[in-house]
Amino acid sequence: QVQLEESGGGLVQAGGSLRLSCAASGRTFSNAAMGWFRQAPGKEREFVASADWSGDKTKYADSVKGRFTISRDNAKNMVYLQMNSLRPEDTAVYYCAADRSPLAWLGAKPEQYDYWGQGTQVTVSS
Repeated sequence: QVQLEESGGGLVQAGGSLRLSCAASGRTFSNAAMGWFRQAPGKEREFVASADWSGDKTKYADSVKGRFTISRDNAKNMVYLQMNSLRPEDTAVYYCAADRSPLAWLGAKPEQYDYWGQGTQVTVSS
């Protein structure tokens, strides 16, 4: 069983930056695909970014391309989401997710990931 815990959320002004972290506990997630999703109040959970087991292959939602960067440090069982040029519409609860299927990183649907963190709130003020 893989356990995930997000941190790094908070309140930031538009144009600012935040770095979210996701720490894995239990077994190593070195072979797991990792994803970031977000959910705003009253809206469905949506895909943000994903990375394969190595972190070399990544995928981003169009809305965050060029602004967000997903990375991972398998030796530390950590995955990160660097968020720059934040906009008010980025406000949401952000979740990290993991799946041990080798091609899971290609997916953009929450149901394609088996393990989830509790989420961390990101609020971007105008």
